[in-house]
Amino acid sequence: MRAYITRRLLLIIPTVLLATLMVFFVVHLIPGDIIDLMIAENPVGTTGDVTRQALEHDLGLDVPIHVQYVQWLGDIFLHGDLGDSLWTSTSVTEEILSRLPVTFELGLMALVVALLIAIPIGVYSAIRQDTVGDYIARSFAILCIAVPGFWLGTMVVVFPSLWWGWSPPIMVIPFTEDPMGNLGMFILPAVVLGMAMAGVTMRMSRTMMLEVLRQDYIRTAWSKGLRERIVIMRHALKNALMPVITIVGLQVPILIGGAVIIEQIFCLPGIGRLVLNATFARDYPIVTGVMFVMALFILVVNLIVDLTYAYLDPRVQYR
Repeated sequence: MRAYITRRLLLIIPTVLLATLMVFFVVHLIPGDIIDLMIAENPVGTTGDVTRQALEHDLGLDVPIHVQYVQWLGDIFLHGDLGDSLWTSTSVTEEILSRLPVTFELGLMALVVALLIAIPIGVYSAIRQDTVGDYIARSFAILCIAVPGFWLGTMVVVFPSLWWGWSPPIMVIPFTEDPMGNLGMFILPAVVLGMAMAGVTMRMSRTMMLEVLRQDYIRTAWSKGLRERIVIMRHALKNALMPVITIVGLQVPILIGGAVIIEQIFCLPGIGRLVLNATFARDYPIVTGVMFVMALFILVVNLIVDLTYAYLDPRVQYR
């Protein structure tokens, strides 16, 4: 197990490097230029060429892009520095750390909501196959997958304000100051974000439960006269969860991508909103820094998912 974890951790390094290489060069291909934006917002009395050259030199953009990438990697691995914002000169690390709790709480709540919806309904749909409840559950899963999160989030914000004069709070309430107010503020965006994930997980839970329930050892458990709850919870569910956990791990990037839109709709100052605003402002260090942290996080989550297999199935051994 230890050797496997070491190999996976070492594999993270080239994977993150490849991801950052792609992001670093792609973000510089976005139409528009930060120098033009700065000149348009802060015009000076000199000629455009002189102003552009001075700004490029001050921002470090007057060197080839591959040199910028090498310098950026050197700052990360030698000094642990993700760089500074081109607009505000604030540390990218500080910007990420200040907004990370919001995105982490939103993603965690969305994951919990998705699992609380998907697994019980998926299990019920499997053990009551082809009943009215099964058809309703399957229709609900398809509805969750089909309804776009940005549309549902917009409806949740717009219609309650028109009908009842209520809208979600736009100021973040710290959990340490008001735990219930904090959870109440995050529950709506978490439900919206978790709906699509719940639909996919629900379908997978039902499919795997149906497959497990047809196995010989489940028939043996039934023949022993065990109660339905014991057969389902102790014998069937644990084996059915392995592919479900795989789906959950694969949906973490989708969860992070969805947070970009949901945070913008609900005015949550998280990582998603930070990278969206930085992309519009062509603030390259913030975009690449956030992508570096997100790529690292996703790879660690996938490692945790793989290690969970050994817990759920003792036959799985990593060497």
